[in-house]
Amino acid sequence: MLRVYLFCCLFCSGLLGKAQNTDAHDLKIGLVLSGGGAKGMAHIGALKVIEEAGVEIDYIGGTSMGAIVGALYAAGYSAVQLDSIFRKTDFTDLIEDNLPRSAKTFYEKENSERYSITLPFDNFKVSVPPALSGGQNIYNELVRLLYPVKDIVDFNELPIPFLCIATNVETGEEVMLNKGYLPEAVMASGALPSLFAPAQIDGQMLIDGGVVNNYPIDEVRNMGADIIIGVDVQHGLKDREALLSATEILLQINNYRTALDMEEKAKRTDIYIKPDISGFSVIDFDLFGTIVETGEIAAKEKLAELRAISRPNAEKKRKRVVMPAPDDTLSIDRLTITGSKNYSRGYVKGKLRFDTNEPPTFNELQQGVSNLSATGNFQTIHYKLLTKNNDQELLLNLVESRNKTFLRLGAHYDNLYQTAALVNITQKNLLTRDDVTSFDFIIGDNIRYNLQYYVDKGSYWSFGFNSSFRETSKEVDFDLIRGNFDTPAAGSINSINLDITDLVNQVYIETVLREEFAFRTGLEHNLVKFSTRTLGENQEAGEASSFRVEDGRTFFEKSHFYSAFGGLKLDTYDDKYFPSRGLYFDSDFHLYLFSSDFNDNFKEFSVAQARMGTAFPILNNFSLNIEAEGGFKLGTSNVTSYDFVLGGYGAAGINNFVPFFGYDFISLPGNSFVKTMGRLDFRFAPKNHLMFTVNYANVADDLFRTGEWFTSPNYSGYGIGYGWESLFGPLQVHYSWSPEGDTGAFFFSLGYWF
Repeated sequence: MLRVYLFCCLFCSGLLGKAQNTDAHDLKIGLVLSGGGAKGMAHIGALKVIEEAGVEIDYIGGTSMGAIVGALYAAGYSAVQLDSIFRKTDFTDLIEDNLPRSAKTFYEKENSERYSITLPFDNFKVSVPPALSGGQNIYNELVRLLYPVKDIVDFNELPIPFLCIATNVETGEEVMLNKGYLPEAVMASGALPSLFAPAQIDGQMLIDGGVVNNYPIDEVRNMGADIIIGVDVQHGLKDREALLSATEILLQINNYRTALDMEEKAKRTDIYIKPDISGFSVIDFDLFGTIVETGEIAAKEKLAELRAISRPNAEKKRKRVVMPAPDDTLSIDRLTITGSKNYSRGYVKGKLRFDTNEPPTFNELQQGVSNLSATGNFQTIHYKLLTKNNDQELLLNLVESRNKTFLRLGAHYDNLYQTAALVNITQKNLLTRDDVTSFDFIIGDNIRYNLQYYVDKGSYWSFGFNSSFRETSKEVDFDLIRGNFDTPAAGSINSINLDITDLVNQVYIETVLREEFAFRTGLEHNLVKFSTRTLGENQEAGEASSFRVEDGRTFFEKSHFYSAFGGLKLDTYDDKYFPSRGLYFDSDFHLYLFSSDFNDNFKEFSVAQARMGTAFPILNNFSLNIEAEGGFKLGTSNVTSYDFVLGGYGAAGINNFVPFFGYDFISLPGNSFVKTMGRLDFRFAPKNHLMFTVNYANVADDLFRTGEWFTSPNYSGYGIGYGWESLFGPLQVHYSWSPEGDTGAFFFSLGYWF
C-alpha cells in the first residue's frame, strides 16, 4: 500500500516537481513487453518515448517478440539503435530461413533447383515438416547482436536485469528463462508453433511463451519492480470474419488463455501503453515504420506519467553497447562439436570452411553455419561463443534431423522434353556416414531417370557415382544428319524425326572449396543412340554403309564410349535462372579411349569445352548477365556423335547440345564453336522479370584450326521474354528470332529443369 500511496502522491501533487522527482529516484521501474510478431515493432516506438521522457528501466521481462526487443535493450542497445537494426533487416529471409545460394554445395544447388516439393518419407508414409522454419537465420543474428554480453549466463547481471517466458511443449507448463545463453533463451521464447521448430534447452522442448504467459507482469514484479510500464501489442480473440488464414487461426488458439488474462493484468499495470495495432498482422514486417509510429503515438499519450518517474540524466548514465559489424573478426581458440552421431567431425569442419588458427569474421561464421544448415541434415544448429580459461570457444551443438528419407516431387514442361513429372526418393546414411543416395524417376512424353550416390567429405576428397538415362525426339533437317553420318538414299525427304537416347554412368572423386569452386575427375561410360523411323521399314543398308535398320528403325549411331574426364567449376551466381550478381566458370575435358564402334570409325579423341560468365546490377532492379563459351574436338577420329549442336532454349542436358536463341533445337552442328550471350533483366515486381537476350556464334568443323573463331559471327539470335519465380519453379516464355531466318518461334518452360 505504501508503494501505491507514493505513486499516487507523485501524480496528485505536481508530476514535474523537484521533490517528487527525488522520491521517484528510489522507485524501481520494470518494463513488460508482450508478444505479437511484427506488431512487436511498436515496442521500439514506445521505447523511444520512454527514453526521451528520461525514464531509467531497472528490470525487463518479455515474451516472444517482446523477448527479442527486451533482450537487446537489456544488453545495452538504445531505442534508436534498435530502430536502425530492425529497419535494415530482411524479415522474410530471416523467418523463412532463406539460405544464400553460396551456402549450398553443387549437389545441394542441384537439389534446390530441381524439386518443387520435399516431404519427409518414413516407412512408406509421407509426413509434413514440423515447422516452416528452423529459425537458424534469426539465431545467427541474435548471436552477433548479443555478442557483447555473450559470457553473461545470469541475466540479472545484464546492464538491465532481464527474463523471458517460454512454454514446455510436452507438459504445457510455463518456463521462466533468466539464466543460460541469452540468444538461445530468446529463440525459445519466440518459437511460435508451426512457424518455428521447438528449441531444446536443458533437456526441455520449448515453444513460444505466449501460449501460457504473453505478458509477464508478475515475474517482473518479483524481480523487484515498484512501478510497471507495460507495452501490450496483443489483440483479443477475433470473430469468424477475421480468421481468414491459417496463421490467424493458430494465433487465435495461441491466445485463448492469455487474452482472458490480459484484462486483469492491464489493471495491475501502472503505466499501460496499448498501441493501436488492430490493422496489422503478425507478419506485417514490411510495415515496420508505420508500426513503430503506433508505439510512439501510444507512449506519448502517457508522456506526463512517464516524466513523473524520470531520473535526471538517466540516458547519459547508461552505457550503450557497440553493435558488432558482420565483418568484425572473432577469436576462436577451440571448436567443440556435440550431437553429431551420423556425421563425422571432418564433415562438419569441412562445411564450416574456416580454420580456428585463422580468426573468422561473423560473416564467415554465419556462412559456415549456413553451409551446415543447407545440407538439411540438422534440425537445429545452435552455437555458443564462450570464454573459458581465457580461451575463446565455439561450442557447436547439433541436433540431427530424424528424417533420413525424403520424397521429392517436381513437374516441368519445355519444347524439347515436353511434359514431365518427377518423383524422387532420397536416402541419407544408407551405407555409411556422410552419404546421400538419390533416385529420380521421370515420366511423361519421354521416360528418364537419374541415380546419384555421393559421399560428402566437406573440403576433403569426396567421391560418388552417377547414372542417368535420357531420351527425346525432335524433327531435324535431314541435311544435318547427312553431313555427319552415312545415310541411306531418301529421295525428297527434307526432315526426319530424330530419336535420341543417352545413357551415362560415372564414377568420380571431387574436392570443393568454400562451396563455390570444385574440381572433379573420373571415368565415364556413355551409350549414344541416334535413330529414326521416318525413312521407313524398307530401307536396307548397303555393304559400305554404317547405318543399320532394325525393326523398321534406322540407326545412325549406337555405340558405347568409354572415357576419362576432368572439370573445374566456379559458381557464385545468386540465382541459376535469373542471376543478378556473381561469377560462373565451368570447364570440361573428356578423353575418349575406347568404343564399341558402331560406325567403324573410332580413333582416340578428346573434347574440351568451357563456359564463363558474370552478372551484375547496373541500375535499380536492372541487371546484366554476360557469358561466353566455346568448345573443340582434338584428334583425327571421324566420330561425329560428340559434335556440338546449337539451338533452342534451356538446359537440354544431352551431351554437347548448346542453347542458342534464334534457332530451333539441333540446328547448327560442328566439332567446334564459340558463342557469346548478353541478357538484360528488369525485375519490375518481386519475382517478376522482363528479359532481352542477344547471342552470337560461329560453329563449324575445325573452327580454331582455320582461325574462323575470331571472325565476325555467322549466326545471331535475339529473344524477348518474361520470367516468374513461382512456387513450382521458374516460368519463362521467350519469343526468339534471327536475322538469318524468316520466322520467329516461342520457347516455353515451366518448372525447374531436370
